Amino acid sequence: MVDEGIEVSEEIGELHIADEVVGIIAGMSAVKVDGIYSMSGGFAGSLKNMLGKKDLSRGVKIEIDDDMVDISLYIVVKYGTSIPEVAWQIQDNVKQSVEGMTGLEVINIDVHVQGVEFSAEEQELEEGEE
Repeated sequence: MVDEGIEVSEEIGELHIADEVVGIIAGMSAVKVDGIYSMSGGFAGSLKNMLGKKDLSRGVKIEIDDDMVDISLYIVVKYGTSIPEVAWQIQDNVKQSVEGMTGLEVINIDVHVQGVEFSAEEQELEEGEE
């Protein structure tokens, strides 16, 4: 059901962009940044994965008011990356992509780091130190 999002009226018709579309654009832009392991989807995202559904807007919360959008991203980073640098790059990528593809003004992007993913080598080293 597509009743959320924005509508733009023109002389020849209307354009409606669903919130989920904005979420997909934001999520896809975020995961392109080096240092991000994945988006964090919480319980709802895990349930969709178990049911075999791919959730391209996983870990993304969108609030649209008029032509302005507020975005919250929930991520897992790779161990050893600079979290502030990754967050800044995500904010930059997402802002450019969402504004360029939708015409919406991005007024805020919050990045919430929900976890750190260790590589197999780092996991073995960590377990060896215990």
